[in-house]
Amino acid sequence: MEIQFLGAARTVTGSQHLISVNGSRILLECGLYQGKRHESFERNRNLPFDAKRVDALVLSHAHIDHSGNIPNLVRSGFRGSIYCTFATRDLCSVMLRDSAYIQERDVEYVNKKRARQGEPPVEPIYTHDDAIASLEHFVSVGYGRPVFVAPGGRCTFFDAGHILGSAMVLLEMADVRVLFSGDLGREEMPILRDPVPAPPADVLIIESTYGDRLHRPRVEAEETLFTLISETCAQGGKVVIPAFSVGRTQELAYSLHRLARDHRLPDVPMYVDSPLAVNATEIFRLHPECYDEDVREFGAQERHPDPFGFDRLRYIRHVEDSKALNELRGPAVIISASGMCEAGRIQHHLKHTITDPRNTVLIIGWQAPHTLGRRLVERQERVKIFGEEYPLRARVETINGYSAHADQKGLLDWARPIAPGLRHAFVVHGDPDPAETLADGLHRLGVRHVAVPEQGEVFQF
Repeated sequence: MEIQFLGAARTVTGSQHLISVNGSRILLECGLYQGKRHESFERNRNLPFDAKRVDALVLSHAHIDHSGNIPNLVRSGFRGSIYCTFATRDLCSVMLRDSAYIQERDVEYVNKKRARQGEPPVEPIYTHDDAIASLEHFVSVGYGRPVFVAPGGRCTFFDAGHILGSAMVLLEMADVRVLFSGDLGREEMPILRDPVPAPPADVLIIESTYGDRLHRPRVEAEETLFTLISETCAQGGKVVIPAFSVGRTQELAYSLHRLARDHRLPDVPMYVDSPLAVNATEIFRLHPECYDEDVREFGAQERHPDPFGFDRLRYIRHVEDSKALNELRGPAVIISASGMCEAGRIQHHLKHTITDPRNTVLIIGWQAPHTLGRRLVERQERVKIFGEEYPLRARVETINGYSAHADQKGLLDWARPIAPGLRHAFVVHGDPDPAETLADGLHRLGVRHVAVPEQGEVFQF
């Protein structure tokens, strides 16, 4: 067996791991790399393998850094099946089309600049048609139901508790059990069930996004959200929250609903402004089988049984309604995408709010280097939006308690029961420091061989 780490190696984005065994090639994930524009474009366009020779793709969940380059994979000649859970397939049906729209719009912007410089146009990484075509390859599988994905090789999904439909993946091939954590969720988080215990394995591939950090308790995050909204609205300001459309937006909506139920929110309008978030929330409503018991009880007891909706929260789909939000006078809460502020409607809202010290920009997720979101977290004095610089005068705050990733303790607690039986562990999907810290923790648990792979590195066993 051979494993080659082609993405999310010593970084958090662009997850891709290629397993070769018994003449079959199985790809774990096919995510988009997110970073500097030119570097991202080149890495995402040029797949580091021959797509025609990949027999199957196994997908842990729908986040774009795990699924976002699937249309390019199919466009490049992949003809196999894409195995994932039912909810992951439903989310990909909207997320990949949205990603294609962003690719096409991005290329329009780039080509205008190239035309002014006398350079030839470039094509998008993939198009809307490519995204649609890729959906024909998806095969949905329920949790705990083994399926053969290659000759002599079978795959079983287990609930990872990260986002709707997320899974850890157990591949059983050539008498070797390879367990891939995917992105592991946190225990006792709202909406979704907790991650299931790790099944026994010989080889572990584990994420390390927060491999060197501990999260604050979830209840503190909701209290901080309440405090920041109250303080900002009391001084007539707006709270602008960049949020990933899948997972984070729904958690925020649920938190706001709980605070509204307890009569703790100021009487101000609240908006979710993202077509993708609107579509994703509809998909959340279609999969109550993924909910935990708390959400089921909440829906059974409330006057508004929808956990993601209440009187003062309005979902915005049409662009005209989105533009109207920038003309609002007075306090409001606006949740918008993208989560790293690199595309979408959030950039328009930031453009109209960051110069006013009464406003608050609330960051609730990890921000990749070289993104607008990271520059906001760093509180740079001036930031560039749509090619123009704006002074950052608004208050910028971060809440890490909403993270859907397990922290260092959560990752090690999950791995502890199977650690003595592991022959190898590979730490991926983390920046170098978190990855190395988690690797040390796995060593202390008794794992015999632990590696933090470099980009493109190959391991044989």
